[in-house]
Amino acid sequence: MAQLWGGRFTKETDRLVYRFNASISFDKRFYAQDIKGSIAHVMMLARKGIINDTEKEKIIAGLTGIMEDVEEGRLKITDKYEDIHSFVEAVLIERIGSAGKKLHTGRSRNDQVALDMKLYIRDELLIVDRLIEELLYAVLGIIEEHLETYMPGFTHLQKAQPITLAHHMGAYFEMFKRDHERLRDIYKRMNTCPLGSGALAGTTYPLDREYTAKLLGFDGPSLNSIDGVSDRDYLIEFLSALSMIMMHLSRFSEEVIIWNSNEYQFVELDDAYSTGSSIMPQKKNPDIAELVRGKTGRVYGSLNALLVTMKGIPLAYNKDMQEDKEWTFDAIDSVKGCITLFAGMLRTMQFRKERMKESAKQGFTNATDAADYLVNRGVPFRDAHGIVGQLVLTCIERRIALDELPLEEYKRISPVFEEDIYDAISLGVCVSRRTTTGAPGPEAMEKVLEVYRKYMEEYETA
Repeated sequence: MAQLWGGRFTKETDRLVYRFNASISFDKRFYAQDIKGSIAHVMMLARKGIINDTEKEKIIAGLTGIMEDVEEGRLKITDKYEDIHSFVEAVLIERIGSAGKKLHTGRSRNDQVALDMKLYIRDELLIVDRLIEELLYAVLGIIEEHLETYMPGFTHLQKAQPITLAHHMGAYFEMFKRDHERLRDIYKRMNTCPLGSGALAGTTYPLDREYTAKLLGFDGPSLNSIDGVSDRDYLIEFLSALSMIMMHLSRFSEEVIIWNSNEYQFVELDDAYSTGSSIMPQKKNPDIAELVRGKTGRVYGSLNALLVTMKGIPLAYNKDMQEDKEWTFDAIDSVKGCITLFAGMLRTMQFRKERMKESAKQGFTNATDAADYLVNRGVPFRDAHGIVGQLVLTCIERRIALDELPLEEYKRISPVFEEDIYDAISLGVCVSRRTTTGAPGPEAMEKVLEVYRKYMEEYETA
C-alpha cells in the first residue's frame, strides 16, 4: 500500500481501513489537474530558489511523461495507491529518483486536493456552460420559427389565454439564460488559488503564491489559509446551479411528456429520441424526457448530501470532505448527459401547429379578450367578467367554442356585442394585440428576439 505518511506509524493500516480511507477509485478523475498544479508548484519553487533549475526540469519532464503515459494508456492508475496525489508522486520518484521527493515541498495534501478540485470544477463548469449555449441556440431556433404558431397558454394546467409557441419557448430561454449567468458568476467567485495554504496555516517556505495563482489562471491566491483548504462553498454553489438547470430541464420535460400524450398531440418525437414497448406495439414513449425528469432528483440528492456533510465540520480540513467528490462527479455527469440529450430531442421534435391552434380555440382561451371587448365599450370589468362567464357556460352546454356562438346569443346576454366581436376574439387578434414588453404579440416578440440574438453574440465572445 503506497502511503505518504507512514513515518509516524509502527504497523501497517488494516486493509479494510485502508480501502475505506482511500479515494483513488474516484479522485483519479483529476490526474491531469493534479499534474498541472504540481508543475506550477515546481516552477514557483525553482523561481524562489527552493529547488534548483536542474531539479525543476527533471521533475517537470517526469510529470509530463506521467501525464502522457496515462492519457495514452501506457500507465494505469490502480488502487495500489491511496489517492491520485500518492500515485503521481510515487511514480515520479520511481522514474526520476530523489529529485521527485522534493515535489511536495511547501504544500500539503489539504491544499493540493483543494487546488485539484477547483481546477477540475473550473474545467467542468465551462463545459456545462457550452452545453447550455447549445441548448439556448436550440430554443432560439424554435422561437424564430414559430412566431405565428398559436397555442393555449396554461395556468393550473388548464387552458388560460392564447399565446404562441415562440412566446412559450421564450420562458425557457430566460431560464437557461439565468443558468448561464449563474455559472459565470460562480466562476468569478471561485477563481482564487488555495495552493500555498499548506495544511491550514501556510508554510515557512518563501512561496510566491501570486505567481502560482497566475500560472494556473486564477485571479489571485486565497487570502486565508484556513478557508483555502476548508472552503467548499464553490462546490455547493455549483451543485445548486446544476440543480437549477435540472429543475428547468425537468419542467420542460414534463411539458414534452404531456404534449406527446394522445390527449394533447402537440408534438411528434423523433424516433431516435423515443422507445417502444415490449408488449404494446403502438407505443412511442418519451423516455429521454422521463429520464431527465427522473435524474433531477439524483442531482438534488448530491447537493443535499454535500450541504448536510458540510454543516457540522469545524475548521479546517476534515476527512468528511473527501465525500464531496463522488457526489459532484455524479451530478456533473448527469447534467452533461441530460443537456446533450435534451437539446438533441428538442432539435428533432416536430410541432403539430394545427393541433395546437385548434386546442387554443377549444379551450375558451379568448374569454379574457371577450371581456376586454366589453370594457373597451364602457362596460365595467367586473360586469364584463360575469357576462363572459355566462357566454362560456352557454358554449359548454352546446359544446361549441366562443367564436362558434351565434351573434344573437351574444346579444341576448349583452346588447353591447356587435358583429366585430368575432374579429376581436380570433386567435391572431388576441395574440397580436398583446404588445407590451414580454407579451406574445409579434411586435413584442421581435424586439425580444433581437435582445436574445445580441445576447448569444455576446455569449460567444465572453
